[in-house]
Amino acid sequence: MAVLEAIEYYTYDDYKEWEGDWELINGMPLSMAPSPLRKHQSLAAAIIAEIYPQIDNCLKCEVLAEIDYKVSDDTVLKPDIVFTCGETNENYLTKAPEIIFEIISKSTVKRDEKFKFEIYQEEKVKYYILVYPDDLRAKIYKLEGSKYEKEGDFLQESYQFNDTTCPLTVDFGKIFKRFR
Repeated sequence: MAVLEAIEYYTYDDYKEWEGDWELINGMPLSMAPSPLRKHQSLAAAIIAEIYPQIDNCLKCEVLAEIDYKVSDDTVLKPDIVFTCGETNENYLTKAPEIIFEIISKSTVKRDEKFKFEIYQEEKVKYYILVYPDDLRAKIYKLEGSKYEKEGDFLQESYQFNDTTCPLTVDFGKIFKRFR
């Protein structure tokens, strides 16, 4: 795993006192970009709208936006969207979500493609989806054993998540339609 090393070391206790939006990776604070652009927010809403009706009868699962995922005392991430099942903590996620979507922005591309990729893989997040707003493309990675395998690039296709607690289908053609 690529390791970020901090000059000063911070923990979750420090993190929860900070103002603004932050992530914490290996004790290093990373400022979030200013509020996401409208396209980013609209894509996030479309993804949630696509998933939410499918979990109507699956009461142990939920889809959430921008919630803290406390990986360890010195690593707290804020994924754009998570699909999680069986979480009991009200303040933050304590266990690996089954699916994480990150909507890529220019200021976070390296963090999402490299550092978070490796952390989510280590934490055994079943699916990691990188959504590229400029290309209207989603890259889906599925955990196979201990490594992510790329399932493909999705522009207008649907993908069925069969090995999640509640099976889901995401239609990327529908999600990206308004932006084409």
